[in-house]
Amino acid sequence: MTSGTVHSRETIHVRPGHLRRAVSIGSKVVYSVGGVFLFILALELLKSGAAGIEPILNGVNADGVHNFLGFGWIGAYLVMSGSPVAAIGLSLFAGETISDLEALAILNGSRLGASFIVLAVGFVMYASHRRTADGLYIGVVALLTAFTLWLPVLPLGVLALESGWFDSIELSRPAFVTSFVGAAYDPIVDPITDNVTGLVVFAGGIGLLLVAFAVFDRALPNLEQPSLRVERIKDWLHNPIAMFAIGLLLTVLTLSVSISLTLLIPLSLKGYIRRSGIIPYVMGANISTWVDTMVAALLLDAPHAFTIVFVQMIAGAILSVTVLLFAYKPYSKAVLGLATRITHTKRSFALFMGAIFFVPLVLFLI
Repeated sequence: MTSGTVHSRETIHVRPGHLRRAVSIGSKVVYSVGGVFLFILALELLKSGAAGIEPILNGVNADGVHNFLGFGWIGAYLVMSGSPVAAIGLSLFAGETISDLEALAILNGSRLGASFIVLAVGFVMYASHRRTADGLYIGVVALLTAFTLWLPVLPLGVLALESGWFDSIELSRPAFVTSFVGAAYDPIVDPITDNVTGLVVFAGGIGLLLVAFAVFDRALPNLEQPSLRVERIKDWLHNPIAMFAIGLLLTVLTLSVSISLTLLIPLSLKGYIRRSGIIPYVMGANISTWVDTMVAALLLDAPHAFTIVFVQMIAGAILSVTVLLFAYKPYSKAVLGLATRITHTKRSFALFMGAIFFVPLVLFLI
């Protein structure tokens, strides 16, 4: 043994749980940053290539509020989400391809079709024999709630825009954001728009927008398994106003109405949410989902685009809150009763499915 000072060696142990948590947090940060970057790039491509879609719209004689209502409605079905379609509508407006009323119609249609994902998930679970037909019922209730509350919003929104009630509410993109977008994205977007036709640029923007939402969804927490805390407040979840608040807040936190609405199925099937609680939950989710669309309007740097989203959100919020506070019992009874009749037989359900596709197609094509 040599003389001198003996230094003790300390071994640093990293617990596997801490390491997994750090990796998880790091990956979510990467997905968040990547999703935001792709989202802004997609908006810039959509705005630059918007004129390229005009010949197609002219080819099918798409002109007016009813045509673009059908466009947004069917579009939300196809992408299983309303937010990408709403962003496309605002991009077309920012690119001066459609009017403000037509953009409002696309936004309204995107809200009508966004709840289709609940029905689609319920159908897949039912077809694979993993669940009962209750998943279909939940999807029908979500769609009926959207149809009955947001279709009346469209004429209210048209009246508000034509009357100029909210024209003073316009927000432009902050100067530092404009400088950042120009420095970061112009070197990417300009060569593309200079060498590729507008239609291809617009189509690429749509694809990139869907990728951006998919990447950003990877950053969101897994909310499919209800926690012990949810179990403890189970009784509180049966209050309509509480369910409205939960739908409102959960959609703000996840920035994805697709995620918050899809959670209806496991939460309802496990007994956390009663059938009557589905309606106020959908009400709240369909209001706060406009937050990400407002962000898209700001990023597009089209001040009146923000006004369009604001009008849609305020009109929908006023109507939904009015029903919730003053007519909830008869309204919920009517919606739940109709949903029961629709899902009672295969024939009635098939007729419902045919109708929800036929109506927006007719609106778009005629």
